[in-house]
This record gives sequence, C-alpha cells and structure tokens, in this order.
Amino acid sequence: MSSVEDVVLAEAACVILSKQQAPRMYWVKQSLETRARYSGSELFKDLNQMTLTLFHVNQAAESGRRNFSKKVDKDVMYGTAGFREKAEALDYIIYRMGLLAVLRAKYKNAAIGLMITASHNPEPDNGVKLIDPHGEMLEVKWEKIASALANASDDKLEEVLDDIVKSESINMSREGCVFIGQDTRPSSPSLARAAVAGIKVLSGLPTDFGVVTTPMLHFFVTCRNTQGAYGEATEKGYFTKLSTAFNKLCASVKLSGNYKPHVFFDGANGVGAVKMKALAGYLSENLSVDIYNKGSGKLNYMCGADYVKVQQRAPSGVPAPPGERCVSVDGDADRLVYYYVDEGSVFHMLDGDRIATLIAGYLMELVHASGLAINLGLVQTAYANGSSTHYIANVLKVPVACAKTGVKFLHEKALEFDIGVYFEANGHGTVIASEKTTRLIKDTISKTEIPAEQRSAAEGLADVFGVINQTVGDALSDLLLVEVVLRTKGWSIQDWLGTYVDLPNRQLKVTVKDRRVIQTTDAERICENPEGLQKKIDELVAKYERGRAFVRPSGTEDIVRVYAEADSQENTDRLAALVAQAVYQMAGGVGEAPTLP
Repeated sequence: MSSVEDVVLAEAACVILSKQQAPRMYWVKQSLETRARYSGSELFKDLNQMTLTLFHVNQAAESGRRNFSKKVDKDVMYGTAGFREKAEALDYIIYRMGLLAVLRAKYKNAAIGLMITASHNPEPDNGVKLIDPHGEMLEVKWEKIASALANASDDKLEEVLDDIVKSESINMSREGCVFIGQDTRPSSPSLARAAVAGIKVLSGLPTDFGVVTTPMLHFFVTCRNTQGAYGEATEKGYFTKLSTAFNKLCASVKLSGNYKPHVFFDGANGVGAVKMKALAGYLSENLSVDIYNKGSGKLNYMCGADYVKVQQRAPSGVPAPPGERCVSVDGDADRLVYYYVDEGSVFHMLDGDRIATLIAGYLMELVHASGLAINLGLVQTAYANGSSTHYIANVLKVPVACAKTGVKFLHEKALEFDIGVYFEANGHGTVIASEKTTRLIKDTISKTEIPAEQRSAAEGLADVFGVINQTVGDALSDLLLVEVVLRTKGWSIQDWLGTYVDLPNRQLKVTVKDRRVIQTTDAERICENPEGLQKKIDELVAKYERGRAFVRPSGTEDIVRVYAEADSQENTDRLAALVAQAVYQMAGGVGEAPTLP
C-alpha cells in the first residue's frame, strides 16, 4: 500500500471517528474507493462497516431533509398500534420507519413487515407499524428506538441513525428485506411511496403487497422467515391455507341443530370487505357471506367492529333480518365481533370475551378426545367480564390467566401454555401453539396404533391451526374458526349467547394532573399507589353483590380509567362513580369532579 493511500485511509479514519461534517463525504468516497482495491487489509476490515454506515446514513439524512422534512414539533410515541396521526403529518415518520425497517431487517437478518394503517381510526388518520420476523409486534426496546428516530430534528437525523447502527452493532452489508402493506385509505399509496424511499436509500429490498389486511402482512412475513414452513407468502397462499383447513373441518361435521352456514358481513368500508369477497370464493358451500359496507362509504364511519363494540348498536348499511348472525370487522381486519338484533329490535353483541370462551371450550374438547398431555389456557385482561371468567374456569374447566391490557402482553402470557387462547374484549385475538405441541399433534396423527377417535381429534387440532392465523389477531381467520365451532355444536347465535349472562359493567375516565401517580400490579388489577386508594376501592366493592372494580392509568393521556361490575346496572353505575370520586380525591383529579348517578 502506497504512502498516499495510507494517508487517505488515516484521514478517512479520523473523519469517521471524529464525525467532522464539512469534508465528510469526500473522505468517505476516498475510503470506499480505496477499500475496493485493498479489501483484504486489516485496516480496511476495521473501517469497512464504519465507512459503509457513514455513507448510507448520510444519504438517508440528506434525502430526508430534501424530500421528507419533519412536519410537526410535538413528540410522538411508538406504541402497541405503532404511530397514528393525521395523514398529512405522516410522510416523514413513515420515511423514517422505512429506514428503521431496513436496519431492523439487517439486525435480525430476516424480513421485516411495514404496515400502513390506522385500523379503526377515522379515514383522515393513518399510521404505521413494524412487524418482527415471526409475525410478532415490534420488540419493546425498538419501540423506544422508533420514537427517538421519529422525533429527531432533521439536522440530527444522521446522528440518530448512526447511533442506532453502532449501539445495535448492525451489519450494514446484510440484505434488508422489508414487506410493505397498506389499507384502503386515500392517503395510503403516497405514504407507501415514502416508506419505499426510506427502504431504498439504505439499500433495502422492498416488496410491496399493495392493499392487504394487517394480519395478511403478518402472515407473509412469517412465511418468508420460515422458508415456507408456515405457508406461501402470497395472497393465494393465505386464502388456500385457511380455506383448506376450514373446508376439511366442515366436511367432518354434518349440519345439525340450529346452525345455518350463512353470515351478514360488515366490512367497515375497508380492506376486510375486499378480502372477504376473495376468501368467500374458496369456501365452497360451507359458508355463504353477504357482504355490506364494501367501500362506497367512509372507512369506519358508523360501521365496523369498533363502532359496534363502543356504541353497542348495529352498524349502518347492513339490512340483516331479526335474529340473523352478523359480524363486523375493523378497518384493517384484525378485529372481529358478532351481533344480532332480535324480534323486539334489541341489540345483542358477542365480543372478544364470547369468542374466546367459544374457541377455548371447543379446543378443550379436542384435547380431551385426543388423549394428549396438552396444557391449554385462556388469557384475559382485567376488562374481561367476570361472568366469562367464571364460565371458563368453572364450567369449561379451562385454566384462566390474566395479563396487562395490550395485545403484546396477552400474546406473551399465552406463550406460557402449550396452547394459548387470547382475545381482547374489542375482538382482537388468536390461538397459538408451542412448537413442542405442534410436533406432538403431528406425531400422534402419524401413529397407526392409536384409536381412531383419538387420531380424529388430533387431526382436528391440526386443522384448527391451519385455519387460525397464529401470528396475530385476524378477523377473517377468527371468523372461520368461530363458524366451525358453531357448526360442530349445531348452535345458532342465540344458543351461543345463552351459555352465560354478562354482568353489568361500566367504564369511566377521570382526568388527573399526572397519570403517573397511579401505579398498578397483578396485571393492573391492584393499585399500589397512591397509598390507600386500593383499600378504599376494596371497601367500596365489598358493599355490592358480585362487585369488582379496578383503576389503571392511560398510556397516552393524563386520565385514569375506571372499570366496575356488579349484580345490577344501577349498582354498577354507582360503584363506578364512587371509585371515580376516590380516584379524583386521592390521585390529583383536575376539572369537574365525578358525580353520582
């Protein structure tokens, strides 16, 4: 190596290590060119990653400043739903999440998903969330990294990117494969282009699936990273896997009792309607679906799973006759709720709690029939109705665990079981099986010496995991499994509702000066601070038959959420108000104090 080249290398090293700005790109260029000629030298091995990183992050920062400058000054936080904002303020955030997705892909040496959606939010909103290699939500540590990157000023973007690469020891020479999906919002295509720009500037490899449900993108990512073991990473592969198992389960059960293979489907004017139409073509005569709210109206407006759950009423645009089984999904089709309206025009809803109990009971029957030593459990949050918990534990004899509110906590808790069922009351949930359990079921099916009944039950379990999307809550997948269970039992929706009676419940909000004064434990069911508040709650609960109440701080606002149950709606409303008053008095309430009903 000549003395001139030694100087170039030394200068490049100094610039990289000292982060001098003015001559930076000149020396990066020189060091890259020289590295290409002398890639075997020890010095170049040391500098290789530094120069490559510096080159890419500089390009990324320059492109961001030029095309996707920061739009708002307020800090944003990556949470369970990723980032959600008004669509016009999102392009810079999604560009930066494109950058982060590439870094995450290189870090994990696997494909990462990037979904553009705001789920059940109004149409003017949009959002973005990243999907980890096996369909999981983004790792908590990287949620903080995502927030730091999104909040960085334009002139600090290069520095933040550089810090991420170094702190996580990311090999920038690795392939960075990112799968992209979007919902049907008018803003989604342009935001997808911002994501692609971020991915490409760091030499990532974007694969754009266009308009898909969020669960479909989770499925595609998992298929890619399991080399096809989970399925084929295409829309056809998704529909084929779910429908094949569904049709097989239906074929094993004759129609009987009160079950009719027909549903009225509310697509929330979103992607769920589009994909349900496609999926229906794979279901043979095992289920007919009348699809409404197909997209001519506003997304999630007076329709969809969130509207039905919160408003406790049927959606507009679905002319279902009295007593007919109806379903609603949300804007990205990861939530599902059932409902019907009776002859007296009274609305009846079967939410995530009801879906969980139906599925858990069915799975427990299959486990018992198979004779396999499988630890099955159902995971709820503190918001689950007390009657559902009693029914699951004492009638179905299924172990019940409680997790903190939030899908990631439910999913994590469900992994403690061989087969874990989890659903939030809002209709988001799924079933997951451990690798050991999957192998056990497969091995049992292959044995010729076991009784036919046991083998049939084991095959049923295997087919359940063909229908269910284990990666995430999936409205379309969950719908198929619910229909299998109802068909097997010969139940109408009224039969299903009659399994137990929900306790009256009430939720209230109390505005406080600082939500952090509320600290909870035991999956948010016990309040540790402020001191004395839990004792007061216990005293109030003791006055009401079948009383239960808890409080928890909001994750985003300075409010405290109050939940209460009791034997009557009157007692429930009074208990909730009394607990809210206690929170206001003991946790720094502001504004108007809660009043008794």
